[in-house]
Amino acid sequence: MDKTFDPRRLDIKAFAQAGAELQGQSPLAQWPRLLDEQMAGAQPEAHSVRWQLRGQMTPVTGGPARIGMTLSAEVDLPMQCQRCLTLVVETVHAEREFVFVADEATAEAMDDESEEADVLVISRDFDALSLVEDELILALPLVPRHEVCPQALPVDAVDEAFEAASQRPNPFAALAALKKGK
Repeated sequence: MDKTFDPRRLDIKAFAQAGAELQGQSPLAQWPRLLDEQMAGAQPEAHSVRWQLRGQMTPVTGGPARIGMTLSAEVDLPMQCQRCLTLVVETVHAEREFVFVADEATAEAMDDESEEADVLVISRDFDALSLVEDELILALPLVPRHEVCPQALPVDAVDEAFEAASQRPNPFAALAALKKGK
C-alpha cells in the first residue's frame, strides 16, 4: 500500500509501520516562531528550513514494537552578533529521536527513564512541522556571535564621572590613618 503522508496531519503509527520518510525545504518566512528569532531587518526570503522525518518500528523483547520517528532539520538563521551587534548567520541544526506511546502517564514515566529518545503521545493527526520548528528553536545558540567579528569593536568606554571619583581621597584611608595613630 503506497500512502502519502501529510507532515501537518501525520498518522504517526501508519508512518512508522510503513518505515516512511518525508523531507522538505521551505522559506524561513513560513516558520513564524523561527522568524521571531532572526535579526530585525534581515531578509528571511534568502534563507530556508530543510527538514527530514523518518518513521521506524523498533522491536522490543517480550512486548509490542516501539513506534518511533527520527527528525533532522537545519536552517541558516540571520541573528544579531552579541559582540559587535551586526548580522551573523548561524547554522542551527537539530537531530532527535522520538518514541510514541499511548498516553501522557506512560510518556511521563518513560521520559524519565529514556536518555536516547524523547517520549511523546501518539496521534493520528500529529503536526510534525511544528515539532521541527520546536526542535530548531531549542537548538538556537544562547549567544549568537561571529568567530571573529568583521569590524573592530569600540573600546572607548571611559566614564568621566567614574574617573573623577577615583581621584578623590578615600574616606576609609583617613579612618585607617587615625586608627594607626593610636
